[in-house]
Amino acid sequence: MPDAGKIEITVALGQRSYPIRMGSSTLSELGTAMLPFNFEKRIALVSNPTVYSLYGQTVLDSLSGAGFDVALIKIPDGEEYKNLLWTEFIYGELLRARLERGSCLVALGGGVIGDITGFCAATYMRGIRFVQVPTTLLAQVDSSVGGKTGVNHALGKNMIGAFWQPSLVWIDITALKTLPAREFAAGMAEVIKYGVIRDRAFFEYLEKEAAPVKNLSPEHLMHILKRSCEIKAEVVALDERESGLRAILNYGHTVGHAVETLTGYKKYLHGEAVAIGMCMEARVARERGLLDAADHERIIKLVASYDLPTEIPGDLAGKQELINAMLLDKKVKGSEIRAVLPSGIGNVRMETISDFSFLT
Repeated sequence: MPDAGKIEITVALGQRSYPIRMGSSTLSELGTAMLPFNFEKRIALVSNPTVYSLYGQTVLDSLSGAGFDVALIKIPDGEEYKNLLWTEFIYGELLRARLERGSCLVALGGGVIGDITGFCAATYMRGIRFVQVPTTLLAQVDSSVGGKTGVNHALGKNMIGAFWQPSLVWIDITALKTLPAREFAAGMAEVIKYGVIRDRAFFEYLEKEAAPVKNLSPEHLMHILKRSCEIKAEVVALDERESGLRAILNYGHTVGHAVETLTGYKKYLHGEAVAIGMCMEARVARERGLLDAADHERIIKLVASYDLPTEIPGDLAGKQELINAMLLDKKVKGSEIRAVLPSGIGNVRMETISDFSFLT
């Protein structure tokens, strides 16, 4: 049983099941928590300079104190570095450090670090284990859970990847205290997503409790982390490899990924692009009569209340390049774009999109 003040959620995937453990000021406990997993003592810690300057020494001391021999690997901070070039760099560092099949990778950082580290774990020596230590809200509530790993291509986001589940997800909410306000807002886009796709009561909680959430109330942060991870774990357990239900987690991502791609992964944070996508896809749902006017307005209003964008940027609106980028989405079948559209707050459905007038 977890200690008082700590929460544990299990992602139930049979032999690939793993715990999500969340608490406050727990980074120093990571090394001890990893001992029962029987990793080889030679492991690697992957991070970026920004995160490492804040939490790296604490994590490194924890791992070393538990008897691990740690190879430190840093890559630059930013979505534009989540690519095959830096994947190859990590492979080289792993080989030079002589990591073996029983070794483990520890991803300390946000979604970029988690995604690229997980992809390296899935492919290095045909697969070794890894641990997620997410330090951004977006990574804590979404990308660290579920086993989607991958890197970007210049023509499309996350087009190169693998399903590879972590052995452990270790969440420390105190990391959010040093998160820039823009990064926190970006993470809230994924939190709002869970309310729209699966839990109307959670959506209403986010409406009513916006002020304490934005003020980083520990009680409120633990609640949104717990509920978000519960929903993600539930969906992943039912559909690990996105053959059906799991596709609902992509609400907002069809448009969002296209916006990220066309702006070179530099102008918008992932959550900001997803926020735009959620609002655009809600507009499509409203135009089709799937979503009533009141719920449509509530979605837009809630997204805006957390300081997130709600419209396609003017320099992209209506451009054929945006449509072309959407056609490279992994959910496309043939030449048809399949998107997740809300049919009411708490419910969504997959629909085919062929009319792109909503992009203008």
